[in-house]
Amino acid sequence: MSNILEKIKILKKQKNAIILAHCYQPVEIDKVADYVGDSLYLSQIASRTDADIIVFAGVYFMAQTAKLLSPNKKVLLPQIEAGCRMADMLSHRQLKEFLAQHPSLPTVCYVNSTAEVKAECDICCTSSNAEKIVKSLGKSKILFVPDTYLGKWVEKQLGNVEVITYPGFCPTHLQIRPQDIENARNKYPEALILAHPECHMSVSSIADYVGSTAGIMKFVEKSKDKTFVIATEQGVTDRLKRDYPNKNIIPIKSNLICPNMKMTSLEDILHVLETEENEIFVDKDIAQRAVRCLDRMLEVSK
Repeated sequence: MSNILEKIKILKKQKNAIILAHCYQPVEIDKVADYVGDSLYLSQIASRTDADIIVFAGVYFMAQTAKLLSPNKKVLLPQIEAGCRMADMLSHRQLKEFLAQHPSLPTVCYVNSTAEVKAECDICCTSSNAEKIVKSLGKSKILFVPDTYLGKWVEKQLGNVEVITYPGFCPTHLQIRPQDIENARNKYPEALILAHPECHMSVSSIADYVGSTAGIMKFVEKSKDKTFVIATEQGVTDRLKRDYPNKNIIPIKSNLICPNMKMTSLEDILHVLETEENEIFVDKDIAQRAVRCLDRMLEVSK
C-alpha cells in the first residue's frame, strides 16, 4: 500500500496532475486525492485548476463534466467502465421526446447526465444547489431531468414552482424505504436521520434533515447532537465515521453502495497516471452547447 501511495505522489508531482475524488468513492482513495467532495465542489475545482492532468476518481459523467469545464486539460478516468445508472436512464433521443411533450419550458438538468443531455438543457444543477438553480429561473413551471425525486423535492421546498420530472432515479437511494426510517427511529430514538434528496419522497418527507452529500456532512460537523443515521451511500458514512470518531454514525442499511462508485482502486489511479490511458473526449459541438449549461450553474452558484 505505502509503495503505491508513494508512486502516485511522485507521478502527480512529475506530471502536474491532481486527483479529484467523490465522497462515494472507497474511503482509501482519500489518501491520494487532492480534493474530496460532492459534484458541485468538484465541478468548481475542475473549472479553475492549473493542473495539466485531472484524474477523476468517480464515474463517467463526472470525468466528462470535468473535461467540459477544463477542455484544455487531460482528464483521465481510472475505471472507464464506471458509469451511472441514473444517467443511463436518459438518452439523447429520450430527452428530445420528453422536451417535445412539453415545448417552451425551461429545462434543468441534474449533473448526473451525459454531455449529450446537458447540451439540450438550459441549466445544470447538483443536489447542493438544485433549489437555488430552479428558483433563479423565475418561472412557475419547469422541466427537470433525469432524477424525478430530486426534482419533486425541489418542488416541495419552493412551493410556487411546478416541476415536471423525467422518471429517472438512483437505484442505490431507492433501496431506502420508509420502513427503514421507522426501524431506525425505534432502534435509535436519540438519533437524527439525515437523508439525500435522491431518496424516494416517502423517505425524504420523514427524515429530520434532507440535503446533498456535502450538506449531510456539514450538518454532522456543526450539529451538537451525537447520534446520526445516514440515509445515503456508504462512502458518506465511512468518511463521517473517520472524521468524527466521537459521534455515533449509523448507516440506514448495511452495504448501501453504488457499485459503479466502488469500482475505482488505488491501483487503477496509479495505472492511469503511469500510462495516461482512459482519457475522456467530448465532441466539439456537443461540448460547446453542454458547457453553457454548466457555466450557467456555476455563475448562479457563486
